[in-house]
This record gives sequence, C-alpha cells and structure tokens, in this order.
Amino acid sequence: MIMKDVKQRRLKTILEVLEKAQEPISGSQLSEKLKVSRQVIVQDIAYLRSLGYNIISTPRGYVLSGGRSKISKLIAVKHSPESIKEELLCIVRNGGRVVDVIVEHPVYGEIRGIIDVSSEEEVLKFVSLMEMTKTEPLLTLSGGVHLHTIEAPDEETMEKILKELKKRGFLVGEE
Repeated sequence: MIMKDVKQRRLKTILEVLEKAQEPISGSQLSEKLKVSRQVIVQDIAYLRSLGYNIISTPRGYVLSGGRSKISKLIAVKHSPESIKEELLCIVRNGGRVVDVIVEHPVYGEIRGIIDVSSEEEVLKFVSLMEMTKTEPLLTLSGGVHLHTIEAPDEETMEKILKELKKRGFLVGEE
C-alpha cells in the first residue's frame, strides 16, 4: 500500500511539472527531481498515457499536449522543403505552436513526426538541425502536402494564423 501511494504521488508530481512547464522536460530532469531512475520515469509516462494523458515525447523532452494552449486545429498545407522555415515562422510569429507534421504514405499509411516549436528560436533550431543532419522532411513523401496540428491560446489568435497562412498560399484548398 505504501508503494502505491509513493507511485501515485510521483505520477501527480510528473503531471504538475508538465502542466507548469513552458518548454519540454527531459526524462533526466524528471528523474533527478523525483530521485528515481530514468527508466522509472519512462514507465510512469507510459502509464499516464494509458490513462489518457496526451504526453508527447519530443527530442527535447516530454510535453503535456494542450497544457499550454486552449485551441487546437489540424490544418492541411502544401509547400516546398525550402518554405519550411517561412511556414513555421508564420505560425509562431502569429502566436501559435506547431505540434507535429503528418503525411499520408502509400505503403505505410499515416506517418507523424513531432515538431513542437512555439518561438522563432525553436524554429531556427529545428531548421538548423534538419540542415545539419541533411534530413529529408516528411513533406517530400507526399509532394509537399502535409498536415500540422497547431495550437493557439484563443480563437482570435488561431484565425490570425490561418489568415496569414492563406495569404502566403500555404493552406490547401485556399489558394
């Protein structure tokens, strides 16, 4: 019974830390804070996910999706690999967060990659990492057409983002 209480307190603390976080929290940071191994944190995150918490693992750490934003929308966009930076900056400069990218593959079906950027600095780091590693963006698998989950603090901000994406010709069906 004592072990169960300890685990429940640890799970509650993980959720509280993720809810308050302004940026992703690494497994190492959580394990250090809670004085447990990183493997225990991985297991706890898996358990919290099984309970329905939308915890996303990014290259920079864990994020509780929806914990920082109120409005979430799935949008369809199309552009060349050279326009990735412009598209992402368009969204974050207008107050949004790009959660992920999703493409439809003829063999594998839906392929999803975590982007998790909400500032110019994060966009520049993301684009720089793609360039340094010479990584092909997922949009190349689908002729430039892809989906993004974007988040914004309110409807007004979301509308501002969509208007700007439309103006730049990124939105599919809105050319």
